[in-house]
Amino acid sequence: MARVAVVGTGLIGGSVGLALSALGYDVAGFDRDEARLTRAKELGAITEAAASLDDAVAGAELVIVAVPVGGIAAAVVAALDAGAAVVTDVGSVKKTVVAEVERQRPDASARFVGGHPMAGSEQDGVDGADASLFVGATWTLTPTANTDERAYTLVMRVIRELGADVVSVAPDHHDELVAFVSHVPQLAASTLMDVATTNEEDRRTLMRLAAGGFRDMTRIAAGHSAIWPDILTTNREAVLGALDAYLAALARVRDHIAAGERDELLAILERARVRRRNLPASALMAKDLVEMRIPVADQPGAFAEVTNLAGRLGVNLVDFEVAHSSEGERGVVVLVVAAAEAPAFEAGLHELGYRSSKTDLA
Repeated sequence: MARVAVVGTGLIGGSVGLALSALGYDVAGFDRDEARLTRAKELGAITEAAASLDDAVAGAELVIVAVPVGGIAAAVVAALDAGAAVVTDVGSVKKTVVAEVERQRPDASARFVGGHPMAGSEQDGVDGADASLFVGATWTLTPTANTDERAYTLVMRVIRELGADVVSVAPDHHDELVAFVSHVPQLAASTLMDVATTNEEDRRTLMRLAAGGFRDMTRIAAGHSAIWPDILTTNREAVLGALDAYLAALARVRDHIAAGERDELLAILERARVRRRNLPASALMAKDLVEMRIPVADQPGAFAEVTNLAGRLGVNLVDFEVAHSSEGERGVVVLVVAAAEAPAFEAGLHELGYRSSKTDLA
């Protein structure tokens, strides 16, 4: 594949463009902000500054939409209308975006694969773009029963070229999860920073006393704030649910402190310590791989069920394809996964009624 279009040339779009350009792709960029588009060209984030979205899409085998969440659905629809072969996006909210694209363009939406890289920076705009931003990061894809598996395969393989690992989950499940791991942490960091520095008299002394714990917890409060109201209101339901759970947990901690319940406090702190230490440092590639072949009904939705199961179980998809039968009734999903993750995945497949075979690739 020679040509990719990037719609939106800010931090994430610029980072995608830098990485693809370094890999030898022809990257056509479009941005409504002409100054930002010009700067992206100067920095090498794009190889061509397109005058319109249609010009950027023309001849591109993949279009990556990297605009703010509120404008993603419209940009995806515009790209599909312009004849884009395959479209993906990088927004941190998926349910409403995917549903809106399917509502507006039910016939063309199969060529859209919702996506979200779990990567970012405190830097703003294309000047903060980094070609290595996605190396070792997790990149979520959100296929539905309507998604074309060839579009999914293309998007997944380009993402892996950027150095990211792919996790596949349903759009609504994605939004519930990122509310906990991204959206509420942003609110917690920003709110703590705001509360701690409210008193003008104490602010200077507090900043001098701020040690590693405070700085670590509030680091993301220094990020680009303008994108967050859009994200938080678009994912309102999931964010409110996560906030309610967090506030209830904080209230319980407060009650334990008020009652002097040392054992209960220690249990919470120890449980959190163990779970935090078990977080992977990065999504590293396993050395031992297996190929799994899963017969499925040759119809829309079957591959999404299989890939989303992998996402729920935390199975990293190293490779993916669907082999169609000549009769058109059955197909075979072919996946490459880490050998250590295969048994749990196989058990989950069996629970869903699928049978699989596997071959060691080591």
